[in-house]
Amino acid sequence: MASTLNTTLKIWLKAFRLRTLPLALSCIGMGSFIAAVEGYFQFKIFFFSVLTTVFLQVLSNLANDYGDSVHGADSDARKGPQRTVQSGLISSKQMKLAMLLFTLAAFISGCSLLWVSFGAAYLTQMLIFLGVGLLAIWAAITYTAGKNPYGYAGLGDFSVLIFFGWVGVLGTFFLYTKAINWFHILPATSCGLFAVAVLNVNNIRDIDSDTEAGKRSIPVRIGRKAARIYHWGLLLTALATSIIWVLLNFKGMAQFAFFIALPLILRNGIAVSKFEDPAQLDPFLKQMALATLLFVLGFGLGNLWV
Repeated sequence: MASTLNTTLKIWLKAFRLRTLPLALSCIGMGSFIAAVEGYFQFKIFFFSVLTTVFLQVLSNLANDYGDSVHGADSDARKGPQRTVQSGLISSKQMKLAMLLFTLAAFISGCSLLWVSFGAAYLTQMLIFLGVGLLAIWAAITYTAGKNPYGYAGLGDFSVLIFFGWVGVLGTFFLYTKAINWFHILPATSCGLFAVAVLNVNNIRDIDSDTEAGKRSIPVRIGRKAARIYHWGLLLTALATSIIWVLLNFKGMAQFAFFIALPLILRNGIAVSKFEDPAQLDPFLKQMALATLLFVLGFGLGNLWV
């Protein structure tokens, strides 16, 4: 019995794809650090922000597993790790039930977050954020699942920039401060573009299987060579937007502490530029996600130090 439970748990943890969580938490960290720099940090808001983000990310991963299996993007030709629905480890019915449970968990956690942040005093703002939260749940599910998944139309990059960048960082900052500083769109863009870079590594790796399945990701549309150039554009622009923010808010050299992640970021770009077998790219998804989290930690701690 214990052996069966352990096997089942391992299968579901594989479906959850926990290695994506550092990336999902990066935008929450960036927004929280900026709020802390301005004296607005609250642990309860941070806790429920993290919890809601984890539920949304796992929901997105489950929906991606289910959707790509149904639409044929996950097949024997795929270079990445075998997905659980496509391999038969989890049935479609079980996966849809898990998606429902994580949808409910994300909704309950998100409502708790809004109540802790706004209470009854900011009813209008709470309703607006509830709408944003429902939109995030919809985006997580319909990326590859449903009749017309937008990920198959090549819109995944833009969606990631919005939710892992602009909405994630500016929205988190608003939960603490009840205000938006549009100047913070610069570090928010850094977070978003690094997240897009993770997706781009994934899509370059899967370019052949995605082409066969009719999934028109950016690399499928522009080709492998241009996708490598596009990848460098994402990385360098992400660095540039945070550098500009620091220069415009300069208080001390510690603010450039995010350069601690530079070797990992450059290593990722070089790997994408020089790979021969697409399967070689798989470890660099996790590497880029961790590099993003390290970048955010450096950015936040550096600005708190000064």
